[in-house]
Amino acid sequence: MPLSTWRGHTRSVQAPGGRRAASVDLYMWLRTCSRSRWLRYAADGAQGLQLAGTGSHDALIVDRMLPEVDGITIINTLREAGDITPILVLSALGHVDDRVQGLTIGADDYLTKPFDFDELYIRVQALVRRRQMDRRVTSLVVADLEIDLLAHEATRAGKKLLLQPREFRLLEFLMRHAGQVVSRTMLLENVWDYHFDPQTNVIDVHISRLRQKIDKDFDVPLLRTVRGAGYVLESH
Repeated sequence: MPLSTWRGHTRSVQAPGGRRAASVDLYMWLRTCSRSRWLRYAADGAQGLQLAGTGSHDALIVDRMLPEVDGITIINTLREAGDITPILVLSALGHVDDRVQGLTIGADDYLTKPFDFDELYIRVQALVRRRQMDRRVTSLVVADLEIDLLAHEATRAGKKLLLQPREFRLLEFLMRHAGQVVSRTMLLENVWDYHFDPQTNVIDVHISRLRQKIDKDFDVPLLRTVRGAGYVLESH
């Protein structure tokens, strides 16, 4: 999927593999990763706000602490103007209050520094995919697993699965990202609406319960744990 017109900001970040890069050009990395010519880069907030207001964009990556015009002002200005383009905030400000503020004013996601490039890429992909998704879709299918979004019912190989509301929401998120590793952070933010780590085993408990219901009585398991990374629902 071409990820056109992302906005990147050159910063020192955590490079893939956990190695610290002294100075990594985020813009060039995204361009290489997405293989798209349609990335546009702004050196400061004023230029970024101007670029954001021209044309149609798949997603915006906004650094919170930009010169000239800060990221919060950019987001607030765009939202007040009715711009609904998905926005991911990058920031060294990782306190709960900082994240809450960024999300409250209209950001769709918030990633603190240092971060892993792979997680950033997946998060932006998710934002773009979410926007492009047809809102008329009423069901999701992965292998022989199917959920009805209107009736809130799930089946596998025709057998009805009895899911609690949170389990259904968790399964829906995993199915929308089938074949992709989703991190614990992504699950906390999108399934539990937590924009901080509650330091509990809530995810482990629900993953275990969900695995029992969708995999236990079937020959081919679909839900897999990726050690140190998260979980993936295999599409086989």
